[in-house]
Amino acid sequence: MKKLLLVCAFVIGVSAVSFAQGGGRMGMSPKVQVDTLKAHVAGITDEQSAKILAVYQGARKQRDSLMEAANGDRQAMMSGFMKMQTATDAKISAILTADQAAAYKKMVEARMARMRARMQGNN
Repeated sequence: MKKLLLVCAFVIGVSAVSFAQGGGRMGMSPKVQVDTLKAHVAGITDEQSAKILAVYQGARKQRDSLMEAANGDRQAMMSGFMKMQTATDAKISAILTADQAAAYKKMVEARMARMRARMQGNN
């Protein structure tokens, strides 16, 4: 349950950040997501970047499909987003080296902690 809440917070965080940056409904582009990841995780190669870009592109298509299928039902969207984000994180971690995966995990945990704080009103 705790993990599910964290994933939910992460998805909301990514959506909020992307909306604040002018991304609106579509969020950050897959390319921007890769660039952000490269800025936070050292040593990502061009080969890894290409694979991660493909993961983000697939996730974006899946997210768009979920949004259409949910037809405005936020509960249904969030359930689908949580499952999708867990799968996306696993795919990205599998592409990274052990050290990079550890840094990625810290990045995700830090983002979730910031979102939890925002959700509790502790900007």
